[in-house]
Amino acid sequence: MSLYPTKADPEPRLRDTPEDISFEAAANTIAFHPNQDILAAGDVDGDVYVYSYSCLEGGNRQLWSSGHHLKSCREVSFSQDGNQLFTVSKDKSIHILNVEEGRLVTRFFKAHSSALNSLLVIDEHLFATGDDGGMLKVWDLRKGTAIMEMRQHEEYISSMAIDENKKLLLTTSGDGTMGVFNIKRRRFELLSEPQSGDLTSVALMKRGKKVACGSGEGTIYLFSWDGFGATSDRFAVKAESIDCMVPVTENVLCTGSIDGVIRAVNILPNQVIGSVGQHLGEPIEQLAKSHTGQLLASCGHDQKVKFWDISLLCSVVVDDYRKRKKSGQLKSLSRKALGGREDFFADMREEADAPKEEQEEESNSDDSD
Repeated sequence: MSLYPTKADPEPRLRDTPEDISFEAAANTIAFHPNQDILAAGDVDGDVYVYSYSCLEGGNRQLWSSGHHLKSCREVSFSQDGNQLFTVSKDKSIHILNVEEGRLVTRFFKAHSSALNSLLVIDEHLFATGDDGGMLKVWDLRKGTAIMEMRQHEEYISSMAIDENKKLLLTTSGDGTMGVFNIKRRRFELLSEPQSGDLTSVALMKRGKKVACGSGEGTIYLFSWDGFGATSDRFAVKAESIDCMVPVTENVLCTGSIDGVIRAVNILPNQVIGSVGQHLGEPIEQLAKSHTGQLLASCGHDQKVKFWDISLLCSVVVDDYRKRKKSGQLKSLSRKALGGREDFFADMREEADAPKEEQEEESNSDDSD
């Protein structure tokens, strides 16, 4: 026994964000738990992992993994209560797992005739799936089967979103169109006019009054809620592509690109605010926002899930882009983004009265082709 007092172990260092999570294969998809600090990921080998995460150094912990899928896991999503995890795969199957134990609860073996590509949990009973052939299915867990099957797209369904009333389901597709489906009446409403290039992602913005669609050519197309047929506006982001995006506030969304950069973009006025972070030179597959709204997670071809602090984006209002000086350099919005945070707030103003700004936006003429 030592006669001298020993030093106590140092307290774990508190970080701005959790540490990166590394995988043996590239992760295609990630999702945050709706009310706990838990993240799920699915990879190209078909494996699904569930982690608890923490900003304490060394605080991330794998809770369980599942290897039930035979091919690449394309999308994961938690149920609204967080008790179940839905997964879809290139092997055409849908799995529902118990989050606490990782136990397989339900399996739809050959759910589609083509490889599954997208998934949307609608409520505690309904969820939707889209496949590589353009088929959309809406499932009812109470009946254990699909209650709506429609193939209106000519190419893969890349992404889906639904309005607050759980009535209109929106889909984006590799055929360049956005689809509108009424799931309450179980009918197809319309396809938008085709855009140039694949539509890769969809998000509802401006309290549901605007729909933003990302494209493989790096353009964001905007639709008004009452005018789905034709775009009301379009905005070319200086990126090779927009492969995924997630809303951060009613006005700001984050996009992931093949160049590995995560950009924060303001909608109406349309402006790239800056860079949240990056997977150096590696394409980004998916983005997700945490249940607190403070963290963004990203997964890319570098076989990592990275976390980014987006808390400052919630308090920013962008001035009209016509009055701003154009700058060729992408501003850094977090300490981990290349270049640090720099003078992010130099030409922005923090404003508590956000609704006033929104009223001005609704009455101005920015929303035009």
